[in-house]
Amino acid sequence: MARLGLDHAIADHSHYDHSVERFRGAGILLPTFAQLADPDRIPSALKEALAGIDPDAPHPLNLFRVHWFNAADRRHGADVPVAVEVPKELTGVRARIVLLLGDRFPMIRAHKVLAAYACLAPRIVTGQFDPTTHRAIWPSTGNYCRGGVAISRIMNCRGVAVLPEGMSRERFEWLERWVAEPATDIIRTPGCESNVKEIYDKCAELEADPANIVFNQFCEFGNYLAHYLCTGRALERVFQKLEREAPGLRLRAFVSATGSAGTIGAGDYLKERHGTKIVAVEALECPTLLQNGFGDHNIQGIGDKHVPLIHNVMNTDLVAAVSDAATDSLGLLLNLPAGRNYLASRRAVASSFLEQATSLGLSSLCNLVAAIKTAKYFDWGPDDVVVSVATDGAEMYGSERQKALETRFAGRFDDLAAAEVFGQHLLGCATDHLLELRETDRHRIFNLGYYTWVEQQHVPLATFEARRDQKFWQDLHAIVPRWDEMIAEFNQRTGMAAV
Repeated sequence: MARLGLDHAIADHSHYDHSVERFRGAGILLPTFAQLADPDRIPSALKEALAGIDPDAPHPLNLFRVHWFNAADRRHGADVPVAVEVPKELTGVRARIVLLLGDRFPMIRAHKVLAAYACLAPRIVTGQFDPTTHRAIWPSTGNYCRGGVAISRIMNCRGVAVLPEGMSRERFEWLERWVAEPATDIIRTPGCESNVKEIYDKCAELEADPANIVFNQFCEFGNYLAHYLCTGRALERVFQKLEREAPGLRLRAFVSATGSAGTIGAGDYLKERHGTKIVAVEALECPTLLQNGFGDHNIQGIGDKHVPLIHNVMNTDLVAAVSDAATDSLGLLLNLPAGRNYLASRRAVASSFLEQATSLGLSSLCNLVAAIKTAKYFDWGPDDVVVSVATDGAEMYGSERQKALETRFAGRFDDLAAAEVFGQHLLGCATDHLLELRETDRHRIFNLGYYTWVEQQHVPLATFEARRDQKFWQDLHAIVPRWDEMIAEFNQRTGMAAV
């Protein structure tokens, strides 16, 4: 249970006491999960203090910005999470498609900082991680390891990023600015987005040193629980605002690239309350869920070739695959002058949306395309809403756009190229490579996880099998209030609770 991040009692009192002293000396106050799910619970004095703090600084108060309710300026709060409705001129469907914007999060401008906090904070307050002796190892394909490094630095401990060498240059540049020692705290593994096993192999080596604690987002249930509660509630608040403006709307589907399967946990929250369908998205070039397939791709942020342990497969309704040719090309269409001019002048796409389009990174565009496919498949109308998340923004992919420009368009992206991209990947977006899951399909996908988690990662078979039953997932929800009690007690002991 410790390895899966599910402990909710103090495991080592000496580690716990060391953390109390370290946090007291550094003036670190931990937010509860209830506060991150509903920032109205954050004391007004803290909110006032936050207004003077740079959202991209390694300041302890930025922990209270690790939620979806940051305003566009990222310094102040918002009553409703910032989201963008993608215009029908772009989607070509009657249904309303709405994306929650992840680039409003602090430090890394991506929502993975929430997952990182959800994995480290419980380990601190249960005495499983000692910031005075342990190093936090953050394996990922980009944003999660950046979030882990940011949270580690704020919590005054050592963070180490493990990620494929083929990830975007911007990710490595950010890490070099934030880690303590770039030569040792950034570990590059072979391959690209799809090479998750190579990350696991490196972590197995690092784990041989007891000073290294690996926070594996693919099996850390804190990742799932944070998104179930915080992201699920944020999406619901956005929908409720739309529903107040247009009564009678139906929250039809939540679309999420699988990645570590943390974000897709928000679908469980929405399904419980709204009957929302859950759509899992992956790269067509590596159709693991769709076809038990394999391969390489460039939709950075959705590592694959396996089924994450924290993916509630038996509650998933559809699987959709999107090609990286679509995400690479749409990244150019929405960010290069020729593409934006074409959309504005020939497709009447509103300037208000184009201004927000920079909030859509590669995996965000993947979610958008899958949302369009889903809406077309069900032929949903104007009273039907499909929600998803824009996990990060375009700023992380400048180098990738340059590669796409050279390899896919011979270095030239003009009006004709823009029209071709729009016609192929938006207007021509079809319902192929989409599977509505039967019970047998769910079991097939679930069983595929056995080879990673039981055979390779040595998760007990009974724990693996327990996840077939929805009661397993429902019982997890009781852990979060217990963690919040422990966070409150920890803050009392550090003397920071009165701040």
